[in-house]
Amino acid sequence: MFPEFTLRYVRLPEHFYIRFDPVPVPAPRLVAFNRPLAEELGFELDAFDEALAAEWFSGNAVPPGAEPIAQAYAGHQFGHFNPRLGDGRAVLLGEVTDRDGRLRDIQLKGAGMTPFSRGADGRAPLGPVLREYLVSEAMHRLGVPTTRALAAVTSGERVFRRVPEPGAVLTRVASSHLRVGTFQYFAARGEHEAVRTLADLAIERHYPQLKGLEEGERYAALLEAAVGRQAALVAKWMGLGFIHGVMNTDNCAISGETIDYGPCAFMEAYDPATVFSSIDEQGRYAYRNQPWLAQWNLARLAEALLPLIDADQQRAVERATALVEAFEPRYGAEWLAVFREKLGLAQEEAGDRELVEGLLKALQAGRADFTLAFRRLSEAVEEGEAVEDDAPALLALFENDAALRKWLPRWRERLAREGVGREEIAARLNAVNPLYIPRNHLVERMIAAAAEQDDFGPFEALRQVLAEPFTEQPGREEYAQPAPSTERVFRTFCGT
Repeated sequence: MFPEFTLRYVRLPEHFYIRFDPVPVPAPRLVAFNRPLAEELGFELDAFDEALAAEWFSGNAVPPGAEPIAQAYAGHQFGHFNPRLGDGRAVLLGEVTDRDGRLRDIQLKGAGMTPFSRGADGRAPLGPVLREYLVSEAMHRLGVPTTRALAAVTSGERVFRRVPEPGAVLTRVASSHLRVGTFQYFAARGEHEAVRTLADLAIERHYPQLKGLEEGERYAALLEAAVGRQAALVAKWMGLGFIHGVMNTDNCAISGETIDYGPCAFMEAYDPATVFSSIDEQGRYAYRNQPWLAQWNLARLAEALLPLIDADQQRAVERATALVEAFEPRYGAEWLAVFREKLGLAQEEAGDRELVEGLLKALQAGRADFTLAFRRLSEAVEEGEAVEDDAPALLALFENDAALRKWLPRWRERLAREGVGREEIAARLNAVNPLYIPRNHLVERMIAAAAEQDDFGPFEALRQVLAEPFTEQPGREEYAQPAPSTERVFRTFCGT
């Protein structure tokens, strides 16, 4: 059933990882399986055996051809450097080549205490496993580069966090698990040839167009490419009101994919200072800080690559500094492109940034729901005799709509210069502004049902809704609504 493993990472020198077999669990049960992704990866589903899949995806049995390892990496966590993190509860089974010829990692998360665990139990609670499964798949459907979820298995044991919870194992799929922290691990040890090996691997897997460049130019181009991908990624996060919550360097993937859905959440009432993570007491990873943190993480990557960029340290620093500083204009352009689309604009005009910022200020002043406000713009394209005539659903989202009323005529005047009809503008808006996101209270309801009652019906229902985030689904109106006041989520937990 499993596709053939290629095992490229395990062929690297052995100080890149530690060989480690997953620790068996007492009673594995498959509770979620992503058949479309499995088909994409090349699984033979005609021979699918649920009991055998539960053994493989729990780590009780190693799939044929796999050679499990725990990867080594370091990382800055909340600004503090830890030189030795590594996979403390995850094992990489290996890489497979999918049906489109792309190399993909398959990793078990929650697979037991590895030599990198640093005293932790190596396990994962069911709640965070289900959250990562749902949110990562929702992000994929929303068009955001992300790791994917292949399977979730309950373990038949309890793990202890704030309270005892059912244990589980997640099977995660990624373009790779190379992180900024992976480069930092070897750079901190002065192992520059290991950094070169990693850089060559990153280029081979994610930026093959750079292979033909001269050596110093090649590694500078790798940094430049990573800057571009992170700028585009974070701009997409911002356009969805998504807050990652733990933007440490070990959670910054060289591929430009979103990785690690620990205390992540989606903002409802628009406020740039919003923080959800229970461990982010200073607000370091607030919504508004995400672009700055991405650039900060890239600066740490640049430091690791300096000896490869130029043998002359001063020249290397100057070159790397310029590349990292280019993040700001690159991100600004990506952010504006995202929000232009969210306003239904295909053309570019000089005042577009001010137009976007005007709406965001109106959202903040009115405490309006970020997702629904953008979605309901499609109902407010044309001007009636009064604003109330054509935008009642939009206005109803605002506690104070004075700023919005001033903004709407400016937006409609700008739309008129697009030179297309109302229906096309509305279609543009609904194609990029989702109606359904993984709202925090729905995720918490789903987790409670599964963890406390062994009821996976809410998980499956939410999964189905989020598979079509841009399409109105009659009878599922509740899934589009903000949390009732009694169910608002103010803190999220990472599960480690």
